[in-house]
Amino acid sequence: MSDSSNPWSNGSTTGFSTRAIHAGEDRLKPGFAMTDPIFCAATFTFANTQAVIDFVEQKQPREEYARYGNPTEKVLERKLAALDGGESAIVFGSGMAAVAAVLLAKLQSGDEVVLFDECYHRTRELSAKHLGKFGVVTHQIPACDYEAMEAAITPRTKLLISESPTNPHLSVVDIERFAAIGRRHGVETLIDATLATPYNVRPLEFGVDYVLHSCTKYLGGHNDLLAGVVIGSTEKLEPIRKLRGVLGMVCGPLNEYLLLRGLKTFELRMQRHNENGQAVAEFLASHPRIEKVYYPGLPSHRDFEVARRTMRGFGGLVTFLVKDASDEQTGRIVDALRIPRIGPSLGGAESLVEQPCHMSYHDFTPEQRRAVGIADNMIRLSCGLENAEDLIADLKQALDH
Repeated sequence: MSDSSNPWSNGSTTGFSTRAIHAGEDRLKPGFAMTDPIFCAATFTFANTQAVIDFVEQKQPREEYARYGNPTEKVLERKLAALDGGESAIVFGSGMAAVAAVLLAKLQSGDEVVLFDECYHRTRELSAKHLGKFGVVTHQIPACDYEAMEAAITPRTKLLISESPTNPHLSVVDIERFAAIGRRHGVETLIDATLATPYNVRPLEFGVDYVLHSCTKYLGGHNDLLAGVVIGSTEKLEPIRKLRGVLGMVCGPLNEYLLLRGLKTFELRMQRHNENGQAVAEFLASHPRIEKVYYPGLPSHRDFEVARRTMRGFGGLVTFLVKDASDEQTGRIVDALRIPRIGPSLGGAESLVEQPCHMSYHDFTPEQRRAVGIADNMIRLSCGLENAEDLIADLKQALDH
């Protein structure tokens, strides 16, 4: 369905929830169902040989094989593009599959990529370790050091990458400045906005070329699916879409359906995540046992002014350091929490908590963890949709304990 037939297209001035519910969908669906169906089909058939010829020669917008797409996926891609204000979107089986597809489609041997050193550590690993074996050169620059990023650009630089906010330190990139560096040097830019979501920030509006999300997190919102998406102009995304078909990095139809369902309540969920994150961060910042709180909604945060200028809200992720606590003492605080479950990921209805040194960075040496700012007394809390007063009471009893 083209934008002209969809009143909730990318340029629509309708409200966020209205777009999250209706964008990308046909008003009348197969079987006259209220929701878009799950297409559990690997193969889509043709009436006769002429139908195949017409499909190929006329580039008809229909399916042939599920590795190249299915009807549910097309609805989902239109909806996600509308939420981020992009022309087009490509859905993948995970956030890392989306990252890998962009890098593989845009880089070749001898090319260089510049990224901030607080980018998701698997993105840094993919770029430096794995693509490095094929001649791609990676430069890691201190987060939000724009002068250093610009100085690292050479004629061989093809891509500038950042996450914003970063995980787990929640540094906030001045996206407009970041995009301007890329334009000045003719280098494409990518922002991983998983922690911000399109509700809190829309990087394409600041001139970024690609915005990427792990839909596993806030967009899905229920800790029950894996998916990723990259959004941008149709022209720039075309080589990435073709590569996805070659590599088979597709999202399964059930996950696509779950993601579509999760998006119906996306704005309502993000409002609660933002409220809970802010309330919990303010509580922790005032607690005598807490050394430091990383949360962009606090005036004490280094990037508070940038965050306040560019973001609608600051999300549900709060990272903090326990004062004068060892690894073991920090672990006892985590274990004393009654509401959050211990586990990786974030952005779901249920709160999650982890010690990054044991969970996300377990395969780093102590020296490597210190080099990237992962302390033994660091706790990362993903505030879910529970009542803020209950989360705060739980944190209080765990810290007192």
